Amino acid sequence: MIKNIGVIGAGTMGHGIALSFALYGFDVTLYDAYENQLKKALTEIADELALLAEEQFIEPQSITATLDRIKVFSNLQQAVQDRDYVIEATPEILELKQDLFKQLDEFCPKHTILASNTSSLKLAGMMTMISNERKQRMIVNHWYNPAHLMPIVELSCFGNMPAELYAEVEQLHAAIKKQTVKVLKDVPGLVANRIQQGVAREVFSLIEMGVAEPADIDKALKFGPAFRYATTGQLEVADFGGLDIWSIVGDNLLKEMDNRQSANDLLKQKVSEGKLGIKTGEGFYKYEETKIPGIKKQFMKKLIHQLKASEYYN
Repeated sequence: MIKNIGVIGAGTMGHGIALSFALYGFDVTLYDAYENQLKKALTEIADELALLAEEQFIEPQSITATLDRIKVFSNLQQAVQDRDYVIEATPEILELKQDLFKQLDEFCPKHTILASNTSSLKLAGMMTMISNERKQRMIVNHWYNPAHLMPIVELSCFGNMPAELYAEVEQLHAAIKKQTVKVLKDVPGLVANRIQQGVAREVFSLIEMGVAEPADIDKALKFGPAFRYATTGQLEVADFGGLDIWSIVGDNLLKEMDNRQSANDLLKQKVSEGKLGIKTGEGFYKYEETKIPGIKKQFMKKLIHQLKASEYYN
């Protein structure tokens, strides 16, 4: 039974994953090589828990208990030596992850399951330096950002892990109220990112063509397809609308839509101009520096409200 969780990397994803497990009663160790990053992560976790309490998603008294379940380490071996499940959220560099998993294979108990938050690197490539026994206990475990609010977790089911062990990993995530997606083939981007990129490609193309202003394109998505997609998947939508209709519309429309195989030129131009979005004060929208903290908080509040509503989606 999985009780003790180890998280490697205390950045954007890692601290959110640690929060998620600790919130639901798991003992968590959080490792990062940099002490300052660990301090920053604990501050961010405390702030995020405070917002969850403010929005009445958790009880205020649970904040201290959750924080007490998280222990931070700058020594990798100490962080993982007694863990049942260890997930890494480190930069998407194959050699880095290969070396990390080699160390984890050596430092962790034999029963420990090793997981990667990657969505772009192949499982087989990451586990080339670990023992054959451990290869049966390794999985891709991809979360969405922000990890403590987005319910989805994609899990690889590529044939290396016994079915009963995979079921245990599914149960682990069900215990922290995550919706797991079983990914059967090791394809770049897994499932959710590929769907998201398909939508993004057309959205960027519409902007490039001047079809509508950014705010109206976002409105069309939020109050059109995305409004349905919050409760109903694409295949369900197709069944409700009629597959004959979807076939006809596809024949008429798809040939008119963007089919490029690389990032949109407009997107590349924004990047070259240093307009990276909220972190630089401008992307497709402009953000006043003094208002950015409030904008981020409002974004989180919306996700919390959506997370509450999602209890009724199944």
